Amino acid sequence: MSVDKAFRDMVRNEIEIQLKPLRDLVSRLEAGTSDLDSLRSVAEQLAPLASAVGPLFGVSGGAQRSSAAAAATRRSPGRPPRASSAAASSSSSSASAGGKRRGRKPAASTEGGARDCAIIGCGKPSRTKGYCAAHYQKLRMLEKTNRRPGEWKDYAEPNSVEDIKLPRGRAAAKALAEAQKNAG
Repeated sequence: MSVDKAFRDMVRNEIEIQLKPLRDLVSRLEAGTSDLDSLRSVAEQLAPLASAVGPLFGVSGGAQRSSAAAAATRRSPGRPPRASSAAASSSSSSASAGGKRRGRKPAASTEGGARDCAIIGCGKPSRTKGYCAAHYQKLRMLEKTNRRPGEWKDYAEPNSVEDIKLPRGRAAAKALAEAQKNAG
């Protein structure tokens, strides 16, 4: 017997020993899936009977679903139940049209409508400190870089503040450097 053949036999035996638990597990999984297939076929055969007998026991047709589907739609503790399928379908159509609405609703003024953004000509409802979401982000960035204009006051009246055009690229870098030099 050559050394090469002995080495090959040793490696083959070691691989078989290492793979034995995996082979056993695969055989058990195959047996389990055959059990699941038989259960699925029994459930499919009983479905017409369940839909006919369900209303007698107070079970509606929509409530008869598999446990996997029920687990997928189960809500976490403390969350209210879903309103209805009609409300869900209308909200999904609005979400697909313009995306999901995030954040708080616009603050209502005394007339009952939403207060407009403080920027002249913006027309969007105000969200925070009298500005719409976009202009509030611009305000935060201006504060962060010490470039906030004096007219941009918190809780300014609607349509009372002139918008500013911010520089971009090299001009923005120069404006930031100048603002830092003036602040420091």
